[in-house]
Amino acid sequence: MLTSAQIRAARSMLGWSAEDLCNRAGISRRTLVKIESSDEPPKANFTTITKIYQALEAAGIEFIGTPDDAPGIRFHAQPKRS
Repeated sequence: MLTSAQIRAARSMLGWSAEDLCNRAGISRRTLVKIESSDEPPKANFTTITKIYQALEAAGIEFIGTPDDAPGIRFHAQPKRS
């Protein structure tokens, strides 16, 4: 689904601290630190990864590629509205 590097890059592009993402995703800081500290695909439950994905996507981040093939991000100035 996404990589730890994509999560770190997305936070950086948005200028968000770890605390900012935790508050928006409704997850603990400890969980985020564990996820972001790995160079492997995150080892977290699906619900947690989905919360992170949705929080970043709502802020205008688009995840591209796959964990095995050119993973990256794009930023859209106008966040997608659901």
